[in-house]
Amino acid sequence: MRILIVEDDKDLNRQLNDALTQAGYVVDRTYDGEEGHFLGDTEPYDAVVLDLGLPKLDGLSVLEKWRRAGRVMPVLILTARDRWSDKVAGIDAGADDYVAKPFHMEEVLARVRALVRRAAGHASNEIECGELRLDLRAGRVTVAGMQVKLTSHEYRLLAYLMHHRGKVISRTELVEHLYDQDFDRDSNTVEVFVGRLRKKLGGDYIETVRGLGYRIGEPT
Repeated sequence: MRILIVEDDKDLNRQLNDALTQAGYVVDRTYDGEEGHFLGDTEPYDAVVLDLGLPKLDGLSVLEKWRRAGRVMPVLILTARDRWSDKVAGIDAGADDYVAKPFHMEEVLARVRALVRRAAGHASNEIECGELRLDLRAGRVTVAGMQVKLTSHEYRLLAYLMHHRGKVISRTELVEHLYDQDFDRDSNTVEVFVGRLRKKLGGDYIETVRGLGYRIGEPT
């Protein structure tokens, strides 16, 4: 899953980046509203963490511009604890959830997980496909109850496919959601990771749909 952080406090920005990266997300980040708006308007993010008090363009204006342009990615806004009016304005502008500062990082991670999960139509932190199970909270993958050790890139790819279970996902979409904006988009590494996942998972969970991409489903 690919996340955008728009937060002008450099220490907090870094802390959010570190926590989300350690949790298995790919993260892009910026420190002002203008660049944040541009990235959110041009890149396919699975969720955005957006501060409201930003330089150049405030977070509320950024959010309103995104929604007017039809951008539907889930947005978690960061607000000051004593500014209840900001929370109301943010929700009315199209935010999906909010966290009040100061906050515990685990709360942000839980809320981001929930936003990404609900956006993909899943109610639980555990996504199943036959005997294959993905525990989003623990970052754990099992097949028939046995844990499968995956690299960070293998886990990201599997998580994206599992979130969109049954749908054909193009290689381009996978690259856009698995790597940050500076990654070489012409890379063929997706095919390599798919091959590794097939060996580790066993069965035929990942299907190649010729000319279209990949789809995950129960082995036949």
